[in-house]
Amino acid sequence: MRRLAIVAAAIVIVVATLGTVAAQTPPPPARPGNANLRPIPDGPGKRVAELQGLDKVTARTQRFYAPVGQATRFGTLEITVGDCLVNVPEASPESVAYLTIVDHKPGQAEEKLFAGWMFASTPSLSALDHGVYDVRVLACTMAQGPAPPSSR
Repeated sequence: MRRLAIVAAAIVIVVATLGTVAAQTPPPPARPGNANLRPIPDGPGKRVAELQGLDKVTARTQRFYAPVGQATRFGTLEITVGDCLVNVPEASPESVAYLTIVDHKPGQAEEKLFAGWMFASTPSLSALDHGVYDVRVLACTMAQGPAPPSSR
């Protein structure tokens, strides 16, 4: 009986210690863990994510640019690109974008559908799950001119 009480006390101490350690652990890094990923090199133009949207109802696809830090519309979706990264030149090509996607259906409250990193090379790894729309990252680039083409 006494042995059981000692084991129970030890378990309580371990659980309490783990909770304290977990509370002190910093949040995970905001960027994916690939050391080869970096922001798009500075240059003329504006940093953008080139995206492709699919409207499953009409079966139409559309390529469009979403400027980093600004909201872009695709159908009822509002897509905000938080960051857009590319691989260093000596590594295999890759583009990764942090997207936040909110659905603004008419007459309904907005619904956050997705927030996370999407990889151009593996779109199914982290995909938007929606009945009407698909969105995927094609590339991170610098858009030239006064404003990149917008969505519909």
